[in-house]
Amino acid sequence: QVQLVESGGGLVQPGGSLRLSCAASGSIFSIHGMGWYRQAPGKQRELVAVITSGSVTNYADSVKGRFTISRDNTKNMVYLQMSSLKPEDTALYYCNKVPSLDYWGQGTQVTVSS
Repeated sequence: QVQLVESGGGLVQPGGSLRLSCAASGSIFSIHGMGWYRQAPGKQRELVAVITSGSVTNYADSVKGRFTISRDNTKNMVYLQMSSLKPEDTALYYCNKVPSLDYWGQGTQVTVSS
């Protein structure tokens, strides 16, 4: 059964940090690249960070140098460490396979505001 459960979002001031976590079912996780996506109000969902099954990473220009994606293959977990957060990072954040499945978890809300 497909399962994606995101957590760790919250309200943070500009310049602050958050760490997002994603629990993925083994059928999704084991051999696939995983990514963090986000969707801001009124905008399309975008892919911001990718990690391959071999832990090679890639980032959207908008988050490069500020976000770090990682994975724990023993726990089927994917993480997103976010630092130097900006108001424009405010969005609902999701994890999913890359390319994504049709199924999406509930996401976790990140709000950057003073």
